[in-house]
Amino acid sequence: MNADATPDWAAASPLLPGATLGVVGGGQLGRMFTLAAKVMGYQVVVLDPDPASPAGQLADTHLKADYRDAVALLRMGSLCQAVTTEFENVPAESMDMLARHCRVAPSAAALAVAQDRLAEKTHARASGCETAPFANIETAADLDAAWERVGAPALLKTRRMGYDGKGQARVNSRGELDAAFAQLGDVPCLLEGFLPLEREVSVVLARNGLDEIAFFPVAENRHRDGILDVSIVPARIPADLAERARDMAAHLAREMEYVGVMAVEFFVLKDGRIVFNEMAPRPHNSGHYTLDACATDQFQQQVRALCGLPLGDARLLSPVVMVNLLGDVWRPQPDWRALLGHAGVQLHLYGKAEARPGRKMGHYNCLAPTLTRPWASPRKPGPPWASAATDQSL
Repeated sequence: MNADATPDWAAASPLLPGATLGVVGGGQLGRMFTLAAKVMGYQVVVLDPDPASPAGQLADTHLKADYRDAVALLRMGSLCQAVTTEFENVPAESMDMLARHCRVAPSAAALAVAQDRLAEKTHARASGCETAPFANIETAADLDAAWERVGAPALLKTRRMGYDGKGQARVNSRGELDAAFAQLGDVPCLLEGFLPLEREVSVVLARNGLDEIAFFPVAENRHRDGILDVSIVPARIPADLAERARDMAAHLAREMEYVGVMAVEFFVLKDGRIVFNEMAPRPHNSGHYTLDACATDQFQQQVRALCGLPLGDARLLSPVVMVNLLGDVWRPQPDWRALLGHAGVQLHLYGKAEARPGRKMGHYNCLAPTLTRPWASPRKPGPPWASAATDQSL
């Protein structure tokens, strides 16, 4: 891709409040985009087949159809001046169809890079990022060579559609690799080697069509069972390492001619190196802290980038810890008083009707003057995120 190229519409007049924006996908990210857009004065159309989708509940128009439905896509293209997406696995041909009728950001080409782990890792290396050792596996005939190249311990990951720990398996022997490949459906995979990890961090940035980039503060992330559990901001890493992560993320975005909000996850190794893990061509779970702790949040930036507006101020207003709320804590309904008794806690629920183990139902942000000071409250002293970070209970 040409790093100097800009979309055809980048030099056009910005879309101002009153315009209609579309989002493909009706989950919590689409819901928070819809909220941001409506607060800023835009109309919103959501395309999602689920009649009870979190974003569809709030949209001005909810097109209840499959993402490949040509009639629904034509309707969305005729209603909207610009369309974005809340997840990377939207069919590329659907985004291409929409692009014939309105602005689309990010582009189908940029989404295609993030939809396939091989394309993603190859792009990262071509952009100057170090990655973990990996080998491509198309069929069972590739298993021997992959094992010889990567060895144990390793993670076998499907090249497409995996997220939140799904579509992957840890392998420690050649026999486990055979079993894991069969369990994952004999689909194309990557075998990735383990690295001596100190911590994981992510950079969430916004880029508009005129190559303006705004960085949110680097987040330090902790996962449980492959799902993000806690994000700590600012990340507890040296300033030069944070700058290196931002530079790498910006270079990746420019090389993809990316427009919108994207997240790039990195491994920080024990020897001080920083290694690319994966990217998400959309707002990200690790950026939810921005809703309460930044001058402009990641969903407002998504609206601004899509509409060709100047990007907002992304500075951090307060140290913050974001904690995910999974369906595991619904028994049947959490006692929210345990959280809301803390003056520094902001609760965000996603409007999902059914709670299931591992399903993201909401999150809360804990704000305080420093990361090390307890989240003091006259009613309930101590850090409200501590119990959730360790046992997912309230």
